[in-house]
Amino acid sequence: MKDATLPPEILAFGEAMALFVAEHPGAMEEVECFRRGIAGADTNVAIGLARLGFRVGWLSRVGNDGFGRYIRTTLEAEGLDCRYLTTDPDHATGLVFKERAEGGADPRVEYFRRGSAASHLSPEDATQVDFAAARHLHATGIPPALSDSCRELTLNMLERARAQGVSMSFDPNLRPSLWPSETAMRETLNALAAKANWVLPGLAEGRLLTGLDTPRDIAAFYLERGAKAVFLKLGPEGAYYRGILEGHETEATVAGFPVERVVDTVGAGDGFAVGVISALLDGLSPQAAARRGNLIGAQAVQVQGDMEGLPSRTHLTELERHLPDLA
Repeated sequence: MKDATLPPEILAFGEAMALFVAEHPGAMEEVECFRRGIAGADTNVAIGLARLGFRVGWLSRVGNDGFGRYIRTTLEAEGLDCRYLTTDPDHATGLVFKERAEGGADPRVEYFRRGSAASHLSPEDATQVDFAAARHLHATGIPPALSDSCRELTLNMLERARAQGVSMSFDPNLRPSLWPSETAMRETLNALAAKANWVLPGLAEGRLLTGLDTPRDIAAFYLERGAKAVFLKLGPEGAYYRGILEGHETEATVAGFPVERVVDTVGAGDGFAVGVISALLDGLSPQAAARRGNLIGAQAVQVQGDMEGLPSRTHLTELERHLPDLA
């Protein structure tokens, strides 16, 4: 059981939104009933790590409205430490509506987040964060896309974490529609990724951000700029790892796990991040971390919802117990 009096050992930040998922397949304009939940790549990872027993602190803003109160209650029920979650009296909580896709297709999503409470995050929101007590910071490319002040917060968090020797992971999580230009997106996210220890792009994201084609070359791009390890998501094919381990550069391609029926692909990359980060914090090898990332990502796509498939520590232990030893 987690001790609520202790400061968080893992820090995450970004925008949590109230999510409404269609109860039945069909176009958004035809849907009459939705099921409520929460959404946000950053919260997916935070929840996944909390379910594995880590003390996770969540920094964000929500509106002084029913959706904001629902998000706070839900995150606290998931075990997140919300001491850094602020209620903004002047701006509303962001909303997202998602269709129910069939056959494993990516569902269509519509956002109502412009000017949201979270988009007004700034470095001032992080003044009370205790980086000295933290082990790890997870960041994505979504907050810096929301606003100038969110971009400043992201840089502030990464720089303060680095100054304290806190390990950092960075998932680009591209949202091109939120950026003024593709050039601005590439330059900003590549600069942020260079400050992190572990970079976790998808293959298509890596190609867009670096202009390079192969996983090996994409990984080299970030390693040359300061990252210690790169884990590339390859979809059903698994993941590619390249990095520096005990002074020596290593690389490996780790096969994915077959899934009989893909229900919802949203959140698969966040599941992968949960697997990689938790394994590395558990002291496992990069190859084992990539395999755990593949394993949790495969769990995530088999259920409806962004984070519903993320396992508890007990469930993960049972899943890993049946895996063969790594070569």
